[in-house]
Amino acid sequence: MNDFLEPGMFVRHPAKPEWGLGQIQSSIDGKITVNFEHTGKVVIISSQIMLILEYPS
Repeated sequence: MNDFLEPGMFVRHPAKPEWGLGQIQSSIDGKITVNFEHTGKVVIISSQIMLILEYPS
């Protein structure tokens, strides 16, 4: 689902807007590590959560 996401891209978690903007750190074997501004580093299972691509202003 999130196959197009690459390190350096910015995303948001659809169910956790309070986490803020996140930057992808890595994407390996369906596990995406994202560093969110208000939560820190989180590992997302790409088959369970469709992250929202964000373009920082």
